[in-house]
Amino acid sequence: MPLAILALAVGAFGIGTTEFVAMGLLPQMAASFDVSIASAGWLISAYALGVVVGAPTLTALTHSWPRKRVLTALMGLFVVGHAATALAPGFEALVGARFLSGLSHGAFFGACAVVARKIAPPGRQGQALALVFTGLTVANVVGVPAGTYVGQQLGWRLTFALVGVIGLVTIAAIATMVPEVETRTGSLRSEFAAFRRGQVWWTLLITTVGFASLFTVLSYVAPLLTEVAGYSEGSVSWVLVLFGLGATVGNLVGGRLADWRPYRTLAVGFVAQVVVFGLLFLFADHAWVAAAAVFSFAFVGFVMSAPIQTRGILAAGGGASMASAAMQAAFNVGNAMGAFLGGLVIDAGFGYSSPALVAVVLALLGLVILAEATRADKNGRAPIDPQVAAVPAQRRRRVRASVEQ
Repeated sequence: MPLAILALAVGAFGIGTTEFVAMGLLPQMAASFDVSIASAGWLISAYALGVVVGAPTLTALTHSWPRKRVLTALMGLFVVGHAATALAPGFEALVGARFLSGLSHGAFFGACAVVARKIAPPGRQGQALALVFTGLTVANVVGVPAGTYVGQQLGWRLTFALVGVIGLVTIAAIATMVPEVETRTGSLRSEFAAFRRGQVWWTLLITTVGFASLFTVLSYVAPLLTEVAGYSEGSVSWVLVLFGLGATVGNLVGGRLADWRPYRTLAVGFVAQVVVFGLLFLFADHAWVAAAAVFSFAFVGFVMSAPIQTRGILAAGGGASMASAAMQAAFNVGNAMGAFLGGLVIDAGFGYSSPALVAVVLALLGLVILAEATRADKNGRAPIDPQVAAVPAQRRRRVRASVEQ
């Protein structure tokens, strides 16, 4: 298990680096093509839309393939997208290259989630999933700050070329470390049948709206730090280390909570996000508050990552592969929506701290949707609590009562 998980985590590292480093390099990328920072936000949205399109499409197209072939092929597409990004001759071409780079993201994480849970010991599936996503969080400690620094000093094109090299390393790691495991549970039709379950759609909605709060702020964190909090451009990469540290610690904590109390973890997480983003909006001009907020919203956001993934997989039942890919699509619909809404309020003249107020509203909406989804689940329509889903139907009510106590 450890070597296989390590190989998957290397891919997660590359994907995490490319997804988040663009946010730190947004001013440089905008300046290269003489566009506004808000317009450059389309680079973030284009990547996210690539994930949304690619997750269900590529998962469906590769459904009958062996999982190892799926993972290596998706990484190959990832490498091609980054070569196109590094060589893009104009802004429109760069937007297209970012879209291409995002196509493999959701399907790759979807396949990783299913493989990781398959090879994990019983009762540790949530932790195995969190270990894969540790690659993504470590990317925010090492890859994103380093990539931001390289991009600022030597050009953003070099940063994305190096991410492509990480993709090549991932292909080699998967080929040598990941065993071929049987993860398909039925036909493609059975995978799509998961979307007949109401709790799958509830989970996707929670992910899209609730996690958009994180991306509303993160998409414009670089100008917020320099124009509002007073950090120098060279300090941005170091402040982003705090984001990576918060994400790493939060991911490890969330992995354990995913095997315990996913609902309570998500509910407390959304409340914490409201508090953090509210304080950031009010006190963003204080450098230490901005730095603390960057750590805090990363920690809380990634504490919720494994629990929401677990909720989606359990809700899907036998259609876990497609549901896992759809979860990644939902994350990135939230990413695109967050970047769009953040750019909207900035363009309207409300300043670089205004996305934090939008994030407060989105986190509150996420909490409301979670509460309604949980009410529906307790009515017995689709058990998604890991302590409930494993027991026969006639015992569910009794187990639900004991879980709540």
